[in-house]
Amino acid sequence: MAKTLRIGFMGTPDFALEALKALHATDHEIVCVYSQPPRPKGRGHKMQLSPVHDYAERNLIPVYHPKSLKTEEAQAEFAAHDLDVAVVAAYGLILPKAVLDAPTYGCINIHASLLPRWRGASPIQRAIWEGDAQSGVTIMQMDEGLDTGPEIVKEAIDLDARETAASLHDRLAEMGGRMAVEVIEQLAENGQVTSKQQKNEDATYAHLLKKDDGVVDWNNDAQSIDRQIRALNPWPGVRATIDGKDFKIILSEPADTADTKNQPVGMVLDKHGHIQCGDNTVLQLKMIQPAGKNAMDFASAINGGYIKI
Repeated sequence: MAKTLRIGFMGTPDFALEALKALHATDHEIVCVYSQPPRPKGRGHKMQLSPVHDYAERNLIPVYHPKSLKTEEAQAEFAAHDLDVAVVAAYGLILPKAVLDAPTYGCINIHASLLPRWRGASPIQRAIWEGDAQSGVTIMQMDEGLDTGPEIVKEAIDLDARETAASLHDRLAEMGGRMAVEVIEQLAENGQVTSKQQKNEDATYAHLLKKDDGVVDWNNDAQSIDRQIRALNPWPGVRATIDGKDFKIILSEPADTADTKNQPVGMVLDKHGHIQCGDNTVLQLKMIQPAGKNAMDFASAINGGYIKI
């Protein structure tokens, strides 16, 4: 007979929120939620709760937001919850061994990639940027390494030709919540789950994104620049200088090779937003945002005098 598990949840952004909602809808008990501390946001610098913190508070689940879990005090507080298992998703803090070992069944992590590919902080964006045909979710038993723990279950999906970071995020968030519930039900029924070690020799890393990752190099071909744009919106956003002016590029699409003009890279070719890229390829800019202005289609940018042919 399945037992009711005492679950701790550790997560911060919207990706983690989907898993918390899915677990909260089961018959198991969410004993506590750990999330990143509230941070100032917006012009008024008003303190804002993370999506996970906000949901937990509204549903009367106790919330903890230590700045670190490395102190004996924080570790003792975590151990005192007497958890069967902790579920972790995009939490944002390193879990020391004392925390990993505190729950009866340890800590399991929801990771948005097909491990060991794209260990690290930005697997969703990197899968799109590098042109992967597939992405997915891996539920793993956590150890002290960076996404190196044994795989419990892994599920793949095909990436759409025009996949964006936002669309893939939403697909994988829903998958992660469903898969986490399935693993929890296995634990409740059997008192254990099967897992297998990752192939470390196949590992790749999705490093934390920096603002400079969003700078366009027009010497790259149109396909790779388009993937960069789809991967890095909304953050850090993709920026370019055209005709001496700075823009964010919101939406683009590689043009047919028949449109190539073999002009200097970075040159705006016509009023339709075609711009010369490397390898004699052309990218069509469909939606851009001039500095200090709202996003607009390319025709509006021309009509408004923000870009000249």
